[in-house]
Amino acid sequence: MLELPRNDRFFDAKSLPRLLMTSLENDLDPGETHEATGELLAHLQRVGIRFIPQPNAESVESWQSRWQQTIVTPTEAGPPTQGTQPTPRPGSSTTAADPSTIAADVKTPPRAPQHRLQPVESFSVSDDPYPGKNLPIADRETELANLASVVAGCTKCDMLAKCRTQTVFGEGNSAARFAFLGEAPGADEDRLGRPFIGRAGQLLDKMVQACKLQREDIYLLNTVKCRPPENRNPEPTELDNCRSYYEQQLQILRPEYIVCLGAISAHSLLKTKLSVGRLRQQFHQYHESKVLVIYHPAYLLRNPEAKKAAWADLQLLMRDAGLA
Repeated sequence: MLELPRNDRFFDAKSLPRLLMTSLENDLDPGETHEATGELLAHLQRVGIRFIPQPNAESVESWQSRWQQTIVTPTEAGPPTQGTQPTPRPGSSTTAADPSTIAADVKTPPRAPQHRLQPVESFSVSDDPYPGKNLPIADRETELANLASVVAGCTKCDMLAKCRTQTVFGEGNSAARFAFLGEAPGADEDRLGRPFIGRAGQLLDKMVQACKLQREDIYLLNTVKCRPPENRNPEPTELDNCRSYYEQQLQILRPEYIVCLGAISAHSLLKTKLSVGRLRQQFHQYHESKVLVIYHPAYLLRNPEAKKAAWADLQLLMRDAGLA
């Protein structure tokens, strides 16, 4: 018998069937299936189960061959294409972070095979231009401030409205080329009202700096503006209730690139159930914005071996944007 490891990560039992079905629907992406398994074990421990049967190696091999998926190994990134270097914004710095903090050491073998599933064809939510006018910078800031006031008084989700300290609207450069779309605020964000300021936010800052950008150059927002209780994943109804808010933000900003951080933001924006592993390493389309799906910084903190894949995604972004 194996004793379950201690894990204080919260897992909502109501989300268990949906999480397991999502893993199956997502073609058993190795990284996300590994995470789902860990959360299932943590849930079993919380309900009082301390031991599980010792795995049988022959049975594992049998199941592995039965569910084996055709996979491909990602190719090495080619040399950067020539691009026009963007003009730095006043007051911004272009000091880059050490890419080694993002990319895994290529000399160190990963703990588990990091093969990538065959990517799907790119998604296009809408080829049409953003509705409305392309506003001047000052008008964008006014519109964002007005929308933030509306969000602050939102009570569409009764539970979230009662549990939150405050809403977390988003922040950043209103003329940004890059908008980073996350999932939902955490405890630190809920307390201070700012997105991405915890450990995941610190890693995101390093990822942004590795792209030769600073936090002041981009715009940060989440699909859900209130912290879900105990940091659980947002419910589908909560995502639907908040959709109009982040859609209006993107309409005002009209970013050249939208970077979806993790599965929840990608599923909400692109209206798909495919895994990050199937969606990454290519550009999708949302109105006039190119959409890139990458692993969430919180996922990278739990699974450092995935940093190499995240760095490959950021390199793709840099080459396309002329930052490489």
